[in-house]
Amino acid sequence: MSAERTAPQPLSACDEPLATRYDVALLDLDGVVYVGPDPVPDAPENLRKAAKEGMRIGYITNNASRPAGIVAEHLASFGLDVTAEDVVTSAQAAAKLIASEFPKGSPVLVVGGEGLIVALEEYGLTPVRTSDARPVAVVQGFHPDVNWVMLADGAHAIHEGAKWFATNLDLTIPTAAGKAPGNGTLVQAVRAAVDVDPVVAGKPEPPLLETSIERLEAKRPLMIGDRLDSDIEGANAVGIPSLWVATGVNDAYDLARAPKHQRPTYIAAGLGALAEKQAGVTVSGSKHTSAGWTAEVVNNAVTVKGEGAPYDGLRAILSAVWTAVDAPAEPAKPAKATSRGRRPRPKPAPTAETIALDAALHRIGLDK
Repeated sequence: MSAERTAPQPLSACDEPLATRYDVALLDLDGVVYVGPDPVPDAPENLRKAAKEGMRIGYITNNASRPAGIVAEHLASFGLDVTAEDVVTSAQAAAKLIASEFPKGSPVLVVGGEGLIVALEEYGLTPVRTSDARPVAVVQGFHPDVNWVMLADGAHAIHEGAKWFATNLDLTIPTAAGKAPGNGTLVQAVRAAVDVDPVVAGKPEPPLLETSIERLEAKRPLMIGDRLDSDIEGANAVGIPSLWVATGVNDAYDLARAPKHQRPTYIAAGLGALAEKQAGVTVSGSKHTSAGWTAEVVNNAVTVKGEGAPYDGLRAILSAVWTAVDAPAEPAKPAKATSRGRRPRPKPAPTAETIALDAALHRIGLDK
């Protein structure tokens, strides 16, 4: 039986805990389970609770720097029951792509670290460290030791005809000290020196999630992430539901401005949502209600009334904003001339950037 591929609509309701509705959680790591070396507060406890409900916990990462086994050891240090088989990395997804195009034993130039080397060997390919080995492909993934020599050697091999693969294009990674340059930044450096774009394995492109669904034998998978442009967009790209959590890169303002392909099925403060039902949103005219909150867009600003949990309020706000933004523009009505003979300019249609959010988000306690 293949995985369900009919993703619910954004801000859907779920009348049972997410951990019982979905059989496998596909968890992003950076900003969801940990930040730097440390766990996100309460994340391990919430994952243990979800596992007790029968949900398999899979750990999916765009970060290709470490092998799956090392990632599993890191997660186990938080008290999680995890093995290498529960971890899928973008390095593994990239190696699978390369192995589907080139025979076993083919030399592949590594612009990255141990995670890529182990993944290539897992798929029967031969990792090399110099373009002098005449590699058939170049695979590039994040590692803190990547330097100019590696980037230049990768560019040389690509110029000589090697096919270029990138594990992911995340411009930044979260660290304990704040955002830092990610693999996408390093890919841009190589792209400036070559005339082709890489084949990308990681989110939001489908290969990593497709590989994860296959390896974890997911029938009803739920993608969980903090980044709209990788985790949520990736889930939508392969047709599976998603849960956005507020523990990483993006925030409520980013959600309100999200284009359609980056809107999540569910939203929550953190992984405690796995033990909870989801209220969803009901719409009556211009009013959008989630649990005890009702929001609407009036004169290009969001108003919200009621009380209750902040993320119920955020659902109502998001539904109102997205509906206003997505509504087809009304045809302009002929305007009567003023006493001075001038016709007033028609009001522009609202956009995610022009709708005022601050007061509404302050009202529910989620402003910056």
